[in-house]
Amino acid sequence: MIQKNAPIRICCVDYADPVHARSLVALLDAYAHDPMGGGGGLSDYAKTHVVTGLASRPQAFSVLAFAQDMAQTPVGLVNCIEGFSTFAAKPLVNVHDVIVLPDWRGQGVAGAMLEAVVQIARERGACKLTLEVLSGNENALRAYAKLGFDAYQLDPQAGTAQFLQMWLDAGV
Repeated sequence: MIQKNAPIRICCVDYADPVHARSLVALLDAYAHDPMGGGGGLSDYAKTHVVTGLASRPQAFSVLAFAQDMAQTPVGLVNCIEGFSTFAAKPLVNVHDVIVLPDWRGQGVAGAMLEAVVQIARERGACKLTLEVLSGNENALRAYAKLGFDAYQLDPQAGTAQFLQMWLDAGV
């Protein structure tokens, strides 16, 4: 059994490393099974192609958290995609997935991984981090606010931005 509150190790994902690749897929699948990740798990296609897809994009990077137990158990993952802020004319980093296994939540794992993301984003010259979170995910909203994230708005009278989507391929 993994000891809670054990020290963790944060590292950038090497998509070519089989341990990192397996950890990324396992954590992403665990998140996809969670109600906040849709509750359905990853498709076989996603399990097979997500690591090579991320690796083929120089604007993508990921951060893993491992428990410093004997097995070096993966307990958290953040996937990021670099974009571009036209208003600032600088890169931005979208935090696309934040995953912490249930037994490790509330122990600072997400914060430690996001600190690493901030460092990488600064090294890339990014002006900001963005992320999307479900409005019903109150624990995550509190954690993100504690880390300095806030709802996006330009003019308070115009309201806050909403995250919208339109699927282009029904086979996703």
